[in-house]
Amino acid sequence: MSELATFGAGCFWGVEDAFRGRPGVLTTTVGYAGGHVAEPTYQQVCTDTTGHAEVVQVEFDPARITYQQLLDLFFSIHNPTQVNRQGPDVGRQYRSVVFTHSPEQAAAAAAAKRRIDEAGFLPKPVATEIVAAGRFWSAEEYHQQYFAKRGGGGCHI
Repeated sequence: MSELATFGAGCFWGVEDAFRGRPGVLTTTVGYAGGHVAEPTYQQVCTDTTGHAEVVQVEFDPARITYQQLLDLFFSIHNPTQVNRQGPDVGRQYRSVVFTHSPEQAAAAAAAKRRIDEAGFLPKPVATEIVAAGRFWSAEEYHQQYFAKRGGGGCHI
């Protein structure tokens, strides 16, 4: 039985590319989560007024890849100390966030964040938000597997 994981770590093109194709990852879908506008468009989300984050929703097989392994990848592909930005991308839509789908995921994400902070190797505390998953809105088709379709690169990842 598959499970879902949802992560925001800046521009969703590079985040999706980092997860897609990993053994145990069944599908990746880029989209929007955490906002207050129904069926948001990319243009709306880019205004930083809808409350949404650009995210990737990962369907995975927990027998082949664990949620902890997904968290480890998530924290390694971006700067989790930045607030409402990643690299050149600025705005709440680019925030570092884990949208959790169960109490177990929430506990694992909180523990991972705590471990990183306690390790003391980052110059600032981890700013990653951990929030119960709400409605996920799939992004427009041209955003799906963007780097695979158009070639990779240019993203903060």
